[in-house]
Amino acid sequence: MKKVISITLVLMLAMHFSYAQQRHELTVREAVDLAFKNVIEIKNAEIDYKMQEAINNEIVGRALPQISGNIGANHYLKLPDILFPDATDFRIYSILKDEGVSGSTGPITSVPTPQLRQVSFQQPWNLTTGATLTQLLFQPDVFVGLQARKAALDLSASMIEQTKERVKDSAYKRYYAILIAEKQLHFMNESVVRLERLYRDNTIMFENGFAERLDIDRVQVQLNNLTTSRSVLQNSITLAYAGLKFALGLPQQDIVVLKEDLTTEAIKEDILEDGFVYENRPEIRTLTYSKELQELDVKRYKLGALPTVAFTGNYTINGLGQKFFTNSNTVWINSSFVGLNIGIPIFDGNQRRQKVQQARYTVQKIENTIDNVKQAIDLEQVVTRESFRNALLNLDAQERNSELAERVYNTTKRKFEEGLGSSFEVLQAENDYQTAQANYFTALYNATIAKVSYQYSLGRLQ
Repeated sequence: MKKVISITLVLMLAMHFSYAQQRHELTVREAVDLAFKNVIEIKNAEIDYKMQEAINNEIVGRALPQISGNIGANHYLKLPDILFPDATDFRIYSILKDEGVSGSTGPITSVPTPQLRQVSFQQPWNLTTGATLTQLLFQPDVFVGLQARKAALDLSASMIEQTKERVKDSAYKRYYAILIAEKQLHFMNESVVRLERLYRDNTIMFENGFAERLDIDRVQVQLNNLTTSRSVLQNSITLAYAGLKFALGLPQQDIVVLKEDLTTEAIKEDILEDGFVYENRPEIRTLTYSKELQELDVKRYKLGALPTVAFTGNYTINGLGQKFFTNSNTVWINSSFVGLNIGIPIFDGNQRRQKVQQARYTVQKIENTIDNVKQAIDLEQVVTRESFRNALLNLDAQERNSELAERVYNTTKRKFEEGLGSSFEVLQAENDYQTAQANYFTALYNATIAKVSYQYSLGRLQ
């Protein structure tokens, strides 16, 4: 029973992974597009763009009419009283004194102090409901915020492009590195086949007395070393695929197949282009939009000296009564008003002036940063251009060396098969051929990476 359960679990897991696993056959451009959809860093940058849109809508909302309502009801268990003077005696004696009237004890010369009585002006049941309309006519920060909406969105968009450029650069380099490694692995497999054939030939010749044991051992040593190197390269390719999946935002259980081919001619296409402008680089665009926003910040602080103007209107209904509001004796009192509120800044201890100065300094810092980034881009272009040129020169040289080494190997092997050469010469030619091929693949990798870096410096990495 336990065995059946174990088999069932294994089958369920296998079905799960087979269902979850996907196969991706990609060109380098398709790999980049896939990365744009999956990489978390880009997704977060796109969310930041949507957040900026929401912030812009919030700023627009501040410029639209604001309507608020209120309703409140209370019932006094005991009505609040106030002390109210009873002036009846006071007024009577005041008149008698002014008229000179005399009493039983003579003329009236003093007036008694008014008595204070407890009086309530409230009703037991009170209801208040109303609505207030406020329309902002002018407020400096809202006014500038409306102007800054496009620049803020442009800044967020440039951050997305800047992130995409980094992802694209990584995807290109990882993709081409795997292509070159697979080409090198293919050559190693061919070299293993050649050495195994040479080992069999030497073994037959040794058994027939035409070769020494030393010849077999030499080939065996070379074959062991090459087999080990091939295993290391295979493991490196596996790790490179894992890195590429991560760079593309793919699960590690997915299968990636590279459809594109890499040739020397492809590397030399569209090289050393002119007509560069700094705005091709997203870093410059980002800084330019940042500067524009900061200049609007300067304007915002300057406009802070202007009055803030807002229109307001209110309508209120008050219900007063001895009983609950459904009672017919409840008294309803309406009131309404319209008005214009003007807030005038008079003196703030020079705070606004200092904020303007701080914002100006920030603009200057951004301008300095733009100049510094431009200088860094100039240096990057010089370095990558010359590195690319050197890489192409070395690639051409290593390609010729590889062709010569192959020719030497073929000639040496033919002489050996005709009995005019030794197996040691074939082994040496094979070793030279492998070295030349290794140098060629290194040069091919360096040239590919140099081209990607140069195109990135120009802002033309497609």
